[in-house]
Amino acid sequence: MTGLTGLSVPTYLAFCAAAIALILTPGPDTMYVLARGVQGRQSGIRSALGVATGVLFHTMAATLGLAALLRAAPVAYQVVKYAGAVYLVYLGISAIRNREFDPQVETSPDGSFRRGVLVNALNPKVALFFLAFLPGFAGNGPGTTERMALLGATYAVLTAVYLCLVALASRRAGAALESPRVSSRLSWVGGGVMVALGIGLAAE
Repeated sequence: MTGLTGLSVPTYLAFCAAAIALILTPGPDTMYVLARGVQGRQSGIRSALGVATGVLFHTMAATLGLAALLRAAPVAYQVVKYAGAVYLVYLGISAIRNREFDPQVETSPDGSFRRGVLVNALNPKVALFFLAFLPGFAGNGPGTTERMALLGATYAVLTAVYLCLVALASRRAGAALESPRVSSRLSWVGGGVMVALGIGLAAE
């Protein structure tokens, strides 16, 4: 049984199962949404939607072949990798110093969203992952582009749903632990993990 794009239902369900397993694996996206969610529900949700939009960016890149450029051109890959690493370290240090969550940023509707997009889009490992992951389920032949777009959109939706739940759960945890000392420790933990992830990305 196949859908409009020629993608069989069993293949689509297998993709969804694999995608969910991968999405549940903690990484920079989850840590960033956690840190934002503790500060406020709207910030966390906007960050989650931003990350999901970054997934759509990687889907487009893989579909158009831009991700293949990163694989073929080591210099381009290194530039994107270090840019992503620096941005993660910046976010981590800002969270530790409590400047990432200043009122001016929080009142901007797109502040958290934009940062979420960048956290995901500046990770070249995600681009290469999509380049390898999507074609394995989309196959080749007529309709390949449409199938890859459908799979990427599905991954983005699943990512948005999961990270929005993470944002809501982290906000509840933050509300239950409202003492300045706990808030400071959470900032240190979340920020420290993001710094470590950035350093790890740069060192690979």
